[in-house]
Amino acid sequence: LYFSQSSVLAGAKPPARLVSAHFLRTWDGSGGIKFSDLTAEEGFKFQENLLKTMIQIENTFFQLGESCSRNCLIICDRGAMDASAFISKDKWDLMTSSNGWNNVELRDNRYNQIIHMVSAANGAEDFYSTEDHACRSEGVELARELDYKAAAAWVGHPYFDVIDNSQDFESKICRMIECICQKLGIDTGDRLRASSRKVKFLVKGPLPADSDFPPFQDFDVVHNYLQSKTPKLQARLRKRGQKGHWSYIHTLRRPKMCGQVVEVKTQLTHRDYLNMLAQRDDSHFTIFKRRRCFLINNQYFQLDIYREPGHPRCRGLMLLETYTALAGEELKNILP
Repeated sequence: LYFSQSSVLAGAKPPARLVSAHFLRTWDGSGGIKFSDLTAEEGFKFQENLLKTMIQIENTFFQLGESCSRNCLIICDRGAMDASAFISKDKWDLMTSSNGWNNVELRDNRYNQIIHMVSAANGAEDFYSTEDHACRSEGVELARELDYKAAAAWVGHPYFDVIDNSQDFESKICRMIECICQKLGIDTGDRLRASSRKVKFLVKGPLPADSDFPPFQDFDVVHNYLQSKTPKLQARLRKRGQKGHWSYIHTLRRPKMCGQVVEVKTQLTHRDYLNMLAQRDDSHFTIFKRRRCFLINNQYFQLDIYREPGHPRCRGLMLLETYTALAGEELKNILP
């Protein structure tokens, strides 16, 4: 689990065992290092070494979590993809290729969920301050720009939530906790009333040119339904990737309980995926899609473009999806 703001962790209390891997950006800032003082080559090498250190520290926490006998939630304050927000794409591609890294592993497979807490510089400017913060020196405009870049670095993660400043801080924290509980399958009861819902829109083609979109990530997605002994139990596999690098998810959709649909999602290895694929239900079509993920107006969207081969009814089908608590004209105003 990845967080984008350290203020969240200040109030975190262990539910069973909570492990926090603090981010290195604070360390380099409090260590007296300023990127503006470094040459381009020094900055690149420093960022590369910083990322290597972050990965090693995170791996240490991950291994500790795996050995824990109790339920363990590991929170990473900042994550591996953040480095891509502060260097050029060419430099990032050079850094990843020279170290044997790729975006699917660093972004999609490394963290189960991404939560971006939008900076107070964007929507709560009265509360933004550099005082009492040793590593924060940027003004509101620059902070807003950097915050957007940090969020854009995670566009494409299958479970990416953006928590904006449309409500007060306590409500912002509650929405963040609600996102985590939903992902973990924890019933929050009346304490955290769900205010947002998934909405989908049928998109009429043709699509605008790629240059008309905000920064986006495209993925190839393959869905297969599996055989199930219980008619009301739906099991499916999802394969999702870029440039030959893949992540795999197994989903069990159970019958409604107390009016709620329960879905259990499990991340798989490549070997587990191939083994489970042998249970494919041939009475269902395999679904092929191109999924485009993008961020606009602090709202995260996924555009699914169905591809051949597939069911004739899916030919030319395009669906736009997002999570929101808005309705009516307010909802229309955030649409791309």
